Amino acid sequence: MNKNRRLLTIIILGLLSAIGPFSIDMYLPGFPAIALDLHTTVDMVSYSLASFFVGICVGQLISGPLLDRFGRKVPLITGLTLYILSSIGCALAGSIEMLIVLRFVQALGGCVSMVAPRAIVRDVFPVEENAKIFSLLILILGVSPILAPTVGSYVIATLGWHYVFAVLGLVTAAILLAVILYLPESKQPDPTFSLRPKPILGSFATVLKDPQFYTYASAGGIASAGLFAYLSGSPFVFMKLFGVTEQQYGWIFAVIAAGLITSSQLNSVLLSRFSSEQIMKTVLILQSLVGVTLFAGTAFGVLELYSTIFLIFLFLSCQGFSFPNSAALSMAPFTKEAGSASALMGAIQMGLGALAAASVGALNAQSAMPMTGVMAVCALLGLVILIFGRRNIRYAGRPLDVQEEAIDLVEKC
Repeated sequence: MNKNRRLLTIIILGLLSAIGPFSIDMYLPGFPAIALDLHTTVDMVSYSLASFFVGICVGQLISGPLLDRFGRKVPLITGLTLYILSSIGCALAGSIEMLIVLRFVQALGGCVSMVAPRAIVRDVFPVEENAKIFSLLILILGVSPILAPTVGSYVIATLGWHYVFAVLGLVTAAILLAVILYLPESKQPDPTFSLRPKPILGSFATVLKDPQFYTYASAGGIASAGLFAYLSGSPFVFMKLFGVTEQQYGWIFAVIAAGLITSSQLNSVLLSRFSSEQIMKTVLILQSLVGVTLFAGTAFGVLELYSTIFLIFLFLSCQGFSFPNSAALSMAPFTKEAGSASALMGAIQMGLGALAAASVGALNAQSAMPMTGVMAVCALLGLVILIFGRRNIRYAGRPLDVQEEAIDLVEKC
C-alpha cells in the first residue's frame, strides 16, 4: 500500500469511527425542541436515545459474525445504507414513537461502522503498526463527543432539529461513497464461517461462565451506565432547569467530555505504578462518593449550575480510568474467544446503558434527581459487584502474562 492510499484508508476508517459518537451526541441539544415539536416531554424524547443504545447492543452481536462471513465491505455498505435511510426517516418523523423506532433502526445500521474499522486495521496494516493506527482512531473518537453537541447546537439553533439527522445522513452518504470507491476489501468472504446460532451462542456461553469476565464486565458496564444516564438526562437538566441555551449546552458538554478523555490518557501513566485491579477499585470508590454527593446536593437543593458541572466532570472523569481497566481484565482470560468476549462486553455495556437512559426518562420527576440518582446507583452497584465478584475469581493456573498482554492491548487501542 503506497503512502497516499494508506493515508486515505486511515481517514476513511476515522470517519467511520466518528459516526457512532456523532449519532449519539449531536442531537442532544435538540431535546427540548423535539419535545415541543412532537408534542411530548423531554423524558419521552430520551427514550429515542435509549432505543439507539439497544440497537447498538444488538447490532454488535450481529455485526461481528457478518463481517467474518461476508467480508468487510458488503456488511459495511449495507449497514451504512440502512443508516442513511433511517436518518432520513428520523428527519421526517412526525411522532415521538416513530422517532424512537427509527433511532433503533439507525443504530442497527450504524453499528457496523463501530466494529468494522478495528477489524480492517488488523487486516490491512502490519501488526507492529496497529497500535499507532488505533491511536489515531481513538483520537478521532475522543474529539467527536466534544465537537458533536457543539456542532449540533448551532445546526438546531439555525435550521431546526430535523436538520441534525439530515446532516448525519448527508455526511454518512459521503463516507459511504468513499468506502465504495477507495476502501480496499481487506478480507474475502468465508463461506465456511457458520452463522448458525448454536456455535455462536456456544462461544458466548463459554465467555459468560468465566468469573473474571462476568465480574469485571458487569462492574465496568454498570459503572459506565452512569455516563448514559448523564447523556439522557443532561439536556433537560441544563437547558430546562438551569436555562442554558443550545450553544451553551454544547460547550458544557465539551468541557465535561474533555475530562473523560484526559483521564483515559492519564490511566496509562498510572498503570506504570499500579495494577488494573487497584485502579479499578479505587476509582469506583471515588466515583461512588462523587455520585452520592451529586445526588445528595441535588436532593437538598444546594447545587447550582457550576457546582453541578464540576461534580459531573469528576464523576465522568472516573469513567476514563475504569473502562479501559475493566475491559482489559474482562478479556484477559481469553485467546480463542477474544472476539466473542469483545462483542459481549460491548453488548453488556450498551444494554446497561440503555436501561440507565430509559430509567431516567421513566422516573419523570421534572428535576435533576432522576439523572443524578441513576448515576449514583450505577457507581454504587458497580463497586458492590466488584467487591463481591472478586471472591469468585480464580487466578490460579491463569498465566499473568496473558493478563498483562490484554491490558497492554487495551491501553494501546
